Amino acid sequence: MGLRSYFIVSVSLLVPTLAYVFYEADKVGFRKEITASMVLCVFGFLGTVLAIPRMTHLFIKADIFGFDINKRGTPGGDIKIPESLGLISATMYLVCLCFLHLVHEQPILYTAALSSVTLMTLLGFADDMLDLKWRYKLFLPLIACLPLLVNYTGSTSVMIPRPLRDYVGLNLVNVGYLYHLYMALMSIFCTNAINIYAGLNGLEAGQSFIICCFIMVHNAMQFSPVGDKDNLDSLRANNLLSLDILFPFLGCCLGILYHNWHPSKIFVGDTFCYFAGMTFAMASILGHFSETLLIMFIPQLINFVYSLPQLLGLIHCPRHRLPKYNKDTGKLEGIRSNLNLVNLILILTGPMTEENLCRLCLVMQVVFCCLGLCLRFVVLKLIT
Repeated sequence: MGLRSYFIVSVSLLVPTLAYVFYEADKVGFRKEITASMVLCVFGFLGTVLAIPRMTHLFIKADIFGFDINKRGTPGGDIKIPESLGLISATMYLVCLCFLHLVHEQPILYTAALSSVTLMTLLGFADDMLDLKWRYKLFLPLIACLPLLVNYTGSTSVMIPRPLRDYVGLNLVNVGYLYHLYMALMSIFCTNAINIYAGLNGLEAGQSFIICCFIMVHNAMQFSPVGDKDNLDSLRANNLLSLDILFPFLGCCLGILYHNWHPSKIFVGDTFCYFAGMTFAMASILGHFSETLLIMFIPQLINFVYSLPQLLGLIHCPRHRLPKYNKDTGKLEGIRSNLNLVNLILILTGPMTEENLCRLCLVMQVVFCCLGLCLRFVVLKLIT
């Protein structure tokens, strides 16, 4: 049933996303660019799927492995599972970015993106190896996003909501370096939000895949936006740049999800979580839709707020805030003292198998992303 549900989840989102993006891009003359990005998406997927089985023995040989805590007390809980395989998908993604760097006209931005993802991947792998404390983890994305912030040449203005314009007398306000600070905080949030909403086979890569699909749909919608746009060419160019960045990630993410789906053959590690979060932050910054990205992270925001007492040290925070596995029923049971969304769902719904719990979390992600996308355009009409 494992791979069957993987194909159902992936195909049900992937096919509509690719079809819609290609349709919208073709209408505005971006067929060639999108086709090239789709080729890199396929390359990233095949490269990741084929490379991981050939590299797992090297990770185990180097003692980079773990045991599935959610299967403790069963034969599956004694199997050595290679960890930090997010390094493989990140490497394939970087190769794809190098190809993009060769063919596009904005080499500085692609170099900055390449540098930020490389730094974040290395720092994520260091975290997997050194098991850094949370107070250090928070600042790793700040270091990694520096190349992007230094090379950022876009607007630093924010739009004033329509109801306030009569009082302020302006449509836009230039906030200067405060916008750079906002972008740095966005990078920190995105990377850590995925990292703390984890612990189930397929959850980290699954949520990243879903978020990526919805961001790409948003980018495609911006090719033909509703209403008059004075800067339409710039808007389209920014969203095309975001799609260029996200297409290879989509393939690499789907590739690692193939091996990480329940029952997992590999663990993605903090390396993948940081890599995915930085990619989203990077795409939103270069595409100028960072506020939209936040509404795609609603489950992650809920998880973050619910986890704050433990993250701030107000309540004891164990290393693994996972549910309890019941050997008799084969189901996971929520632990009230472990404050995260995974345990909260189990407390509200009752015990559940790991695969069903992961499915429910991913369905929630899809629902909230749909609501967020609708909310984004409703609010946009009210304030612009």
